[in-house]
Amino acid sequence: MAEPVGRQFGLLWGIAALSLIALSPLAAAAAGNLWSCPFKSMVGFACPGCGTTRAALDLARLDPLHAVTHYPLPALAWMGFIVGGLVAGWRAWRRQSLPRVPRRLPIWARCALVGVVLVNWAYSIATGV
Repeated sequence: MAEPVGRQFGLLWGIAALSLIALSPLAAAAAGNLWSCPFKSMVGFACPGCGTTRAALDLARLDPLHAVTHYPLPALAWMGFIVGGLVAGWRAWRRQSLPRVPRRLPIWARCALVGVVLVNWAYSIATGV
């Protein structure tokens, strides 16, 4: 049985994922009201997070191929958030235990994560995101 805090987290994550799915038809209307990246406006090239909103909008329009080819890391992160939320919500709803996340990642995992972010940032700059 899931502990109360873990169950609450799973249910909350599931509700957030379902809400994003339910609100995805409104993405086209919201797209015109979004501001551009202040970092890119000031410096002239993409920030490490550039493309996150556009990836979410592409996914909301059910165009995952465009999202992944233009904004790979943000698109994969959004898809992971949605799928993870649905799974966590379902498991919490069924009162199953959720996987335990380590409090501190091993050094190799932290280095790999930084490396992936840097490679994605270089890809964004190279493709002119």
